[in-house]
Order: sequence, then C-alpha cells, then structure tokens
Amino acid sequence: MLNKLLQRYSGAVPRYTSYPTAPHFHEGISPETYQKWLSELSAEHDVSLYLHVPYCDRLCWFCACHTKHTLKYEPIAQYLEALKREIASVGAKVSPAAKVTAVHLGGGSPTMLRPDDMRALMDCLRSAFSFAGDAEISVEMDPNDLDEARYDALADIGMTRASLGVQDFDPLVQKAINRLQTFEQTKGVVDAVRARGVHSVNCDILYGLPHQTLETLRRTVDDILSLSPDRIALFGYAHVPWMKKHQTMIPEIALPGVEQRFEQMTLAAELLLTAGYEAIGIDHFARSGDQLAVAARSGKLRRNFQGYTDDAAEALIGLGASSIGQLPQGFVQNMPATGEYQRMAEAGGLAVVRGIALSEDDRLRARVIEEIMCRFAFSFADIRLAFPSNAESVIAEAQLFAASNRDGLCEIDGDEFRLTETGKPFARTVAARFDTYLSNGKGRHSIAV
Repeated sequence: MLNKLLQRYSGAVPRYTSYPTAPHFHEGISPETYQKWLSELSAEHDVSLYLHVPYCDRLCWFCACHTKHTLKYEPIAQYLEALKREIASVGAKVSPAAKVTAVHLGGGSPTMLRPDDMRALMDCLRSAFSFAGDAEISVEMDPNDLDEARYDALADIGMTRASLGVQDFDPLVQKAINRLQTFEQTKGVVDAVRARGVHSVNCDILYGLPHQTLETLRRTVDDILSLSPDRIALFGYAHVPWMKKHQTMIPEIALPGVEQRFEQMTLAAELLLTAGYEAIGIDHFARSGDQLAVAARSGKLRRNFQGYTDDAAEALIGLGASSIGQLPQGFVQNMPATGEYQRMAEAGGLAVVRGIALSEDDRLRARVIEEIMCRFAFSFADIRLAFPSNAESVIAEAQLFAASNRDGLCEIDGDEFRLTETGKPFARTVAARFDTYLSNGKGRHSIAV
C-alpha cells in the first residue's frame, strides 16, 4: 500500500513557502510599485527583515540557495556597501511607526563577514528602521567560518537564535556533498553561542543524500540530540540540477530512491519524537518550551521563505541580491545577479525586478495552503468569515477532493477539511490541489517526499 501511495503522491510539487510561488512572479511589479507598498506600512504592521549574503568560501554541492564561491574578501566588502545603500533606501520609505520584530541573516554564509562588518551592518539596520525592544536576531552559521572574534561580534549585534546546517556527519556522505564538518566543530559552535547568551539553537538535518543510509542517519540524529538543540529541521534533499548546476557533481546513482527517502524521513522523525521533541508541520521539530512549538499548539504557526516560523509580522522585507519580500499587497524579488544588484542598489534606487500583486483568490488560497502546511487542516467557517465572497468555490473543491480521494488522504470532519494520518506525509501534494497556478507549467520542483 505504501509503495502505491509513494508512486501516486511523491511527484514534483512546490514546497509552499509562499503562494503564489516564485516561478509565477513577473516583471509587472516595478520599483515604483514596491515603493508604494513600502510607504503604506504603518504602526499596525510589524516588520521582519531578511538579509541575504550570497557568498561562501566553499560551495556545498547539495545547496539550492542563491550563492557563489569566493576565497577573497574584497567581493564581500563591495557587496556589503551596496547592501547598506539598499537598507538606507528601503528604510527611508518605511514609516518609523512600523516596528522591526525580527531579523534573519542568511545566505550563503553570513558568518563569513568580518566582525566589524557584522557590527556595521546591524548599526545600519538600526539607523534605517525602528526596532522593537525584543526583536529576534537569527543567523545562519557555518562552523568552518567561525572564531572567537566573530562569536563576540554576533553577541554584540544581539543574536538570539543560531541556525547550524549539519546535514549528515558521515564522512562518505560529507565528501559526496562537499560539506566537511565534524561533530566536534559543530559542538564547539553550540557551546560558544550558548556561552554568549543565545537562547535558541537550531540544527538542520538532510535525508535523501548520496550514500546516506538508515544507519548513517541514525548516528547523525543521535549526535545532534546529544547537543540538545531547541529546534531541528528535517529536510529532504531537493535534487534540482537543472536549476543549480553544481548539483551535477553529486552522483545520481548514489541517491536513495523514493521509498528509501521515506524510510529515512520516518526513522529520523521517530527518533526525534522519542527524544521528546514535538512535530511541527511536515519537517520541523521543537522542544515543548520553544516558541515554535508554542506557536504550533496555539494555532499561530506561520510559513514563509525561511520555512516554519512563529514570526507574526505582517511584512517581510527582503534585502540583498535575489531576496524575496512579502508585503500585505504582494510579493517582490530583488535582482538575483549580484553585480547587477550592486549597480541598482548603489544608484540609490530599489533593486526589485519582479513580483506579484495578490488577488482576493490568491489570498484565500494562500490561507488554505498555509493552514494545510501548518496544521494539516482548514476551517470552512474561518475562510467564510475572512473571504465571504469566494470561499464557497474552495470549500466545494475540498469537499470533492475528500469524497473522491480513493486513498484516504483527507476527510471532512464537521466543518473542517482535514488530512488523515495517511495523508500528512503528502501535505505538499494535497496543498497543490488548491494551487490554480500549478497547471500553467511554470517552474520545475523537487519531489514531495
């Protein structure tokens, strides 16, 4: 039975970190449109900031992020000047009444930044935007970049959450993905940030990697559990070599098949649950006291371009090359090409090159898809209240899907569309049933399991 389900429902679908998804953004959203959207943010809008640093001192072959390899610091220094210019330009268009409640530094490897540059970047942000006193500052960290001076700088900028990519500790797997990182290095980072008062540590694990087995994955999970992270993300490796050419370095013959991937996912999840972590959505786990677990239990879990989050901000402003922003009016994306982004930012304008304005149907379907991804259900009463003019068509789609699905992935439970235990591993596939953009053929996606 499981094999048949995997054959039917593990096809390529979006990860639904947004709706509509990025392949459907278009050039009709101009810098002028973005400027207007920014100017409409007010005291009733909390704001999150995402800063993208598109450089690494090594290129991990599994990575699907927008980044490039450099061993020189000069390109990074030049990029930071453009980034600070963009921060000033965007900040000048946002009302001081709108408060920043969260900042996320991602990449790439933001921990490549020199200590003084980390401090200068945060000073620039605080000069350009109004910060809430309890703003969360999270940073993606590469243990190979870090030293005592950088740890001290991260403490100085107020980092509250550290996110470490582990993937797998097995040497053969690490060699195949060009990510050499020992357990001792990783433990050193965890110890160092906790010694400096960081209250939350997240570790990423990947399954579906080349040469990965149930045993290597079990050892990796056991090692990570010994570090007692507050959150753990369990992602399936997305093999998309048509998008990321460096993934062609990974031998496809060494990749596990769909059934093996499912077994790896199931094993890792069972180990984490047994260790006392709570399952959050399709691929996150957290200790019961962590803010992500609290948000999940209270129905406040959200999903954005960083994955699952407890961030309740109404606006996410993306800064840096390729960054995506999500505002109440719609989505915007900056110029992906680093050199062209720098030219646009240094010219004093906005670097937005595409996006999409949300229709009422987009908002409705985004709500339904986010609910499915976050709590595996959505309430008919809730969407009728929020979208009185067009909720009935989506409710009818849900009722038809539940009645016609022969494999029992979902059901109607009173006034609610709900995934069954059988259906939860295929939440992305179920969510795709409510995606009206998917059939137009734009974009290729990773498999759903």
